[in-house]
Amino acid sequence: MTDATQSLIEQVNSARAEQRHLRIVGGDSKAFMGRETTEGESLEVGRHNGIVSYEPVELVLTARAGTPLAEIEAALAEHHQMLAFEPPHFGGGATIGGTLACNQSGPARPWSGSVRDMVLGLRLINGRGEHLRFGGQVIKNVAGYDVSRLQAGALGTLGVITEVSLKVMPIPAVTLTLVQEMPADQAIAQMNRYSGLPKPLTGAFWLDGKLYLRLAGAESAVNGTAQQWGGERLEDADTLWQQLNNHQLDFFNTDRLLWRFSVNSAAPHWQPQQNWLLDWGGSQRWLSGDGDPAVMTEQAGAAGGQVSLFRGGDRQSEVSPALAPPLQKLHQRLKVAMDPDGIFNKGRLYGWM
Repeated sequence: MTDATQSLIEQVNSARAEQRHLRIVGGDSKAFMGRETTEGESLEVGRHNGIVSYEPVELVLTARAGTPLAEIEAALAEHHQMLAFEPPHFGGGATIGGTLACNQSGPARPWSGSVRDMVLGLRLINGRGEHLRFGGQVIKNVAGYDVSRLQAGALGTLGVITEVSLKVMPIPAVTLTLVQEMPADQAIAQMNRYSGLPKPLTGAFWLDGKLYLRLAGAESAVNGTAQQWGGERLEDADTLWQQLNNHQLDFFNTDRLLWRFSVNSAAPHWQPQQNWLLDWGGSQRWLSGDGDPAVMTEQAGAAGGQVSLFRGGDRQSEVSPALAPPLQKLHQRLKVAMDPDGIFNKGRLYGWM
């Protein structure tokens, strides 16, 4: 156990004994997510960093939670490997622990999997100050997967992640982006049709009347698909996908509210007069602008999904999708099991948690 780990445990035990709350802080690149909460003393995880082990042949990397994504990606690039879920950075301080806690994945999510899918195991400090290990460090080990994956999107409410083991993947040999002009409803149908084909599709989004398709894999497969599908080949496409992933496109550079819809990819386009960006082949839809949360929830339900207020607005109100009573009870039971005194990130995910 490192000195940094022991220091975190001591701070957790002290907070529990004195009935104080703790706010878990990593790189602070995703502080805008979840509900706004200033209650509690900061628990700094950023200093608990470093790659613990990396086995390129086994496609497995283990890093402490405070390790910057940039450091991990640089180490992987030396062996022509990558994090297939393309985690957004939202700033230079983004860490692997925060990425898992916020359940953040990039444009390749529908085809390459999410951060939750790539987690092999982790270590965390629970609300009793116990340093626990869940899962393993090899791909074939499935023990503890459910507990490890519960941390994805929990926003630190279930414990302090100290270490994460991940599956990594080789970088594709060739990557190419096609651009096709079409309205949103046609783009939705096109993205769903393309996604159902055995083609090397790794990204599909629509914005301002243009459908962007990213192909990645063997050169023959990529070029053959590009010839079949047609469209303009985009130069410097990597920059576009990075800007999309890190919310640096003009669409996101606004003070307006940003709503995230997670819906059925084939759901019809609604309210076309509003400002939309359709990603993940149609299953993740961003809406920029004002709106009534109740109306948004109804629209998301009609489209087979849910909606959250991703950025802006009243962050002291509920911003995550509402849960049905049975699911709310399950969340509360998990909270009690992992953090019986409720000291971690009080109210960050839901006001009642």
